[in-house]
Amino acid sequence: MSATSRLDPVFAAVDLGATSGRVITARVGPDSLVLTEAHRFANTPVRLPDGLRWNVLALYQGMLDGLRAAARGGPPTSVGVDTWAVDYGLLDSDGALLGVPFHYRDGRNAAAAEEVLAGSTPQQLYDTNGLQHLPFNTVFQLAAHRSTAQWPAARTLLLMPDLLVYWLTGTVGAEVTNASTTGLLDARTGTWSDALITRLGLDRSLFPPLREPGEQAGTLLPYVAELTGLRVGTPVTTVASHDTASAVAAVPAVEPGFAYVSCGTWSLAGLELDAPVLTEESRAANFTNERGVDGTVRYLRNIMGMWLLEECRRTWEREGISPSLAGLLADAARARPFASVIDPDDPVFMAPGDMPSRIDEALTRTGQPLPDSPGGYVRCVLESLALAHRRTLREAARLAGRALTRIHLVGGGSRNELLCQWTADATGLPVTAGPAEATALGNVLLQARAHGLVGGLTDMRRLVARTQELRHYDPRGDAMAWDTAADRLAAARL
Repeated sequence: MSATSRLDPVFAAVDLGATSGRVITARVGPDSLVLTEAHRFANTPVRLPDGLRWNVLALYQGMLDGLRAAARGGPPTSVGVDTWAVDYGLLDSDGALLGVPFHYRDGRNAAAAEEVLAGSTPQQLYDTNGLQHLPFNTVFQLAAHRSTAQWPAARTLLLMPDLLVYWLTGTVGAEVTNASTTGLLDARTGTWSDALITRLGLDRSLFPPLREPGEQAGTLLPYVAELTGLRVGTPVTTVASHDTASAVAAVPAVEPGFAYVSCGTWSLAGLELDAPVLTEESRAANFTNERGVDGTVRYLRNIMGMWLLEECRRTWEREGISPSLAGLLADAARARPFASVIDPDDPVFMAPGDMPSRIDEALTRTGQPLPDSPGGYVRCVLESLALAHRRTLREAARLAGRALTRIHLVGGGSRNELLCQWTADATGLPVTAGPAEATALGNVLLQARAHGLVGGLTDMRRLVARTQELRHYDPRGDAMAWDTAADRLAAARL
């Protein structure tokens, strides 16, 4: 890797995850790609009397603070924003935000999903939007929102990254990779489905024009430039604003036949395709078809992910037990293999709360022994995630008619050596782990491409492979033991 030049352009990525946000800068050169964290801040939901909400004003302030910190390292060429999917804010006719945006884990969504499905069958929805059935998809959240006093005043819906871009630039739009998670985009055409929106009784004017990654969304408003110390007129570039779409764009794949697991709070496991898979078998298997960069399709399934481990650790901390992650993983490595396994997608694990007790509940229900230590719980979680990766990727390959040669595991989970090795062992495929900062890398690379510094997806991925630290895991251990555990879990899921 060549040394980074101070003359290489700098890009600022605003990257908001479900538990934290950060602003990262990157210098991008022909053979260099170096990230620097300018600012990190917590993303802590707020429980109000009417439900679980995002503290969006704190996130906005954290973003401004981060951009101000980024400016001290040299003025960035542009800014890009990515966040999680499905959640949104509503604007009134003056452009003011109506209320505090709901969190997708709020309990209001289950009943709303039933209401939508009463008027439009799962088959009809899937044939149009191609989405995995998740009760928090935007289409279901909107059904819950329609009964509120805010709804008649709503004039524009902005998904979370689009809302932040609006506050930065004053312009409205809907970035397509995130819009594809709403359940209101046509999976074949990548445009808003007017027919579905009308059938669900929604006002088409709520949904702003779509933007593709690489388009300029606008430039910083003067007061934003003043608050952050950035140059007036700094462009805000549309990136793949769904964080998973940015992460997949930065997968360092240099050969065909790859699968990916973007592993953080969620594990998003799947394939990159040229066209959606909209068969009834795909719907029954609960696979989603979301838009990727350059018209690609992210054919994947959401798996509960490291949320299980994060919630276990929060519970132990509340109980006065604060084991380090390194200590927990060391204990997990010594715990008895396959003592107990769970289905990470069991709905009992969705809401925040006492995760070890919920794991106990699931294991008792399926007649399995309970872990007797924190390390035992961690082993249960990680082996279960590896089995979920195996099941999901094998099903995706079969439904899409693909042969897999390698798994790329990116995101924060790529630092977890046990999870990476056990994913290789469970699937029988080599795993390339990293980069951990795939989302931020995808964000800045799409900005760099928009400014003519890198080429298409292939060039972007080769640059990541040349410049980022990657680790490789080959399958080892007892393949039959994984088969037996998978069979046991499959029987428990019936």
